[in-house]
Amino acid sequence: MTVQQQLDFVLGSMSVARSNRATRILDALTLVRIEHLATRYPHELSGGEQQRAALARTLVAQPRLMLLDEPLASLDPELRTHLRNELAALQRSLGLASVYVTHDRDDATVLADRVLEMRSGRMVV
Repeated sequence: MTVQQQLDFVLGSMSVARSNRATRILDALTLVRIEHLATRYPHELSGGEQQRAALARTLVAQPRLMLLDEPLASLDPELRTHLRNELAALQRSLGLASVYVTHDRDDATVLADRVLEMRSGRMVV
């Protein structure tokens, strides 16, 4: 499936009316700056583009909780900063709770209300 078809599949599985899907798909793709890649297949995307497509699949569903494991890891610094700020704004505006795993302290600082640091599988106090 293309990126757009994947997002449409998510919305279809949620029984979102077909008339509302195109707008939600475009909004999600625009948020992660890949609207120009809507007709591409995953194997045609770079690693960072694939990561943004995965994030768009999450955001198109308008979730109340997101579980994110290094979602910005392979992005260039400018796009990483943009998406970090967009995620923070989205979390606040939607009251969106997130569990966010990262090795980047900047990500944690911008996105977290509370930070839990772990080393060797144990919580660091």
